[in-house]
Amino acid sequence: MAAWALLLALLAPAGAMLGFASYYGHHMVLQKEPVGALVWGYGELGTTVTVALSGDGGLVVMKKTAEVKGPSGTWTTLLDPMEPGGPYELTARQGTENVTLQDVYFGDVWLCSGQSNMAMTVLQITNASQELAAASQYPYVRLFAVAPTRSDHELEDLEGIDLPWSIPTPEILGHGNFTYFSAICWLLGQRLYETLGYPVGLVEAAWGGTPIEAWSSPRALRACGLLEEMGSPSGPHAPSVLWNAMIHPLLNLTLQGVAWYQGEENTLLNTDLYNCTFPALIADWRRAFHAGSAGQTHPLLPFGFVQLSTYRRQSPQDTFPRLRWHQTADLGVVPNTRMPNTFMAVAMDLGDERSPYGSIHPRDKQNVAHRLHLGARAVAYGEKNLVFQGPYPTRALLEVTRALLNITYTQELVWRSRDMPAFEVCCSRQASPCEWVLAPVVTVQSHQVTLSVAGCGRLVLGLRYAWAEWPCDYQACVLYNPGGLPAPPFLLHTSGDRELLLQPSFGI
Repeated sequence: MAAWALLLALLAPAGAMLGFASYYGHHMVLQKEPVGALVWGYGELGTTVTVALSGDGGLVVMKKTAEVKGPSGTWTTLLDPMEPGGPYELTARQGTENVTLQDVYFGDVWLCSGQSNMAMTVLQITNASQELAAASQYPYVRLFAVAPTRSDHELEDLEGIDLPWSIPTPEILGHGNFTYFSAICWLLGQRLYETLGYPVGLVEAAWGGTPIEAWSSPRALRACGLLEEMGSPSGPHAPSVLWNAMIHPLLNLTLQGVAWYQGEENTLLNTDLYNCTFPALIADWRRAFHAGSAGQTHPLLPFGFVQLSTYRRQSPQDTFPRLRWHQTADLGVVPNTRMPNTFMAVAMDLGDERSPYGSIHPRDKQNVAHRLHLGARAVAYGEKNLVFQGPYPTRALLEVTRALLNITYTQELVWRSRDMPAFEVCCSRQASPCEWVLAPVVTVQSHQVTLSVAGCGRLVLGLRYAWAEWPCDYQACVLYNPGGLPAPPFLLHTSGDRELLLQPSFGI
């Protein structure tokens, strides 16, 4: 915190002194063209601040002016769109005062947020020493970490920073557990840099053990009827307290995308409202960042997320599979009509029973980042014909006379674990609701799985796949595509005849 305190004193001093807002600093990355980066800071009320961007040799390439306005004495200016690259100096001048940020680059800025699986550091993951040693190979992937803080009201600027903008080093990435800097965020940034070939700025705002309600604005909570029903959770669990302190201050940043890993805490809180609270958070963050950046952040800001991994083997609880389903707004795959411009990394096959941090914290973050990266390339960067998620069923047809159920998939199938039970059918019985029973796999063809439903009788009311807290062993779920991406879990319901439809169906 000493480095942060010094930086704050230099760049964002109190009173009438000139300074940049807390999350602008040396070594930072600002969003590149085709949009502009918004820059703001503090100054003396009623004066004019001149902001200049200078390149090599001090040559001024851009100059902007901004008036310092109340009540908090802030100025704001929008830079012209800049091609990726650098280094630049960014200077704010007010009368005889000036503050200069050095080693500033333009590239893509990604926000990484969530709970403890997002907060896990490189020190904690598989092959940590190898990953740490590689840090010096990525000097243009720049890092910034918000300190875990909460507030009962929306803050204009950050109250705490764990890591000011920094060039990655093994010491920064490996200094502790569940503190700066996020392994998933770092590994995603690495892969983005390798693909894009220009600077990437990573902003981490994460806090372990926190529910989505704490990251949601009052607007988003009201959209799900939650604000009046939350009771009185305290600390970082309270409604909107992390939105207020850790997200709202960042809204002036122009962003390229968001990566999100959260949900474990909501297997204990409002689980079956996550199909509302998660789409509502995404839509609300998009509106807020678009407005806060003077329209520069895209109104459909690309939003990637990690579907929950595993927790307890042989657990009878179904909150994890329900939460996984709700992460897709009960539609199974993304992007979808309720969650446009999103992408998902399936992680249910990355369970880590021997993790020293508890099985809820699997150490294989490399595969998570790889799957997120594929989604980012396809959704955030528009890479055509890129397969970025595993096979998903398009229809399921019942052969009554042979007691078989044929499931057609979108992609070529790889049957990786032949003896692992994974499919269940919901059978009609005299009692209600219907009973879920295992449906053994008979055959797997190129794009089709055939199940035996002999134990179900003539009427199948539903079908689900991988519906368990721990659905399979490490990288050994039943179905993958040839690229190694697992088929995501799903839940289908009957149309009233012999065909099961892909429709929202939780609760049959």
